[in-house]
Amino acid sequence: MTQENTYICFDFGKKRIGVAVGQTLTNTASPLCTVQVKKGHPDWDNITDLVEKWQPSALIVGKPLNMDGTGQKMTTAANQFTKQLQERYNLPVYQADERLSSYEARQRKNSDSDLDPVAAQAILETWLIENSGKINNGDIISQN
Repeated sequence: MTQENTYICFDFGKKRIGVAVGQTLTNTASPLCTVQVKKGHPDWDNITDLVEKWQPSALIVGKPLNMDGTGQKMTTAANQFTKQLQERYNLPVYQADERLSSYEARQRKNSDSDLDPVAAQAILETWLIENSGKINNGDIISQN
C-alpha cells in the first residue's frame, strides 16, 4: 500500500511567494495562495498557518537558476529562505529547479496575473514526478 505524503511548495520571490500544495498519491498539486514579503521578511504567520493546516511531510522551495544551470542573485535569497524554513519548522526542505516555471504558469493560466501560486504548482508537480518512487515518509531515499 502506498502512503500518501503531502507537500507544500514555495516559489520564492523578494515581494511575493507563491504557494502550492500537493501529494504523492496522484503526483498532483494545486495552487494555494500568495504570501507577501515586506522589507525582505516573508509573512511568517501566514506560512506557519499553512504548515499547521496542511501538516506537510516536507517543504519544497523553487531554486532559481540561469538556463545554463548556474546560480543567480535570487538563488542566494532562495537558499536563505530554505534555511529559514528548516530552522522554523523542523521539516525536511528540498529545493527544486524552477527554470521555466513562470513560463509554464503563463501557459496554464493563459494570463500574466497571479502567476506565483501556479508557478509553485508547476514546480511541485515536476518535483513529485521526478522523485516518484524515491519518497518514504516524506524523505527522499537515495538511489545508489
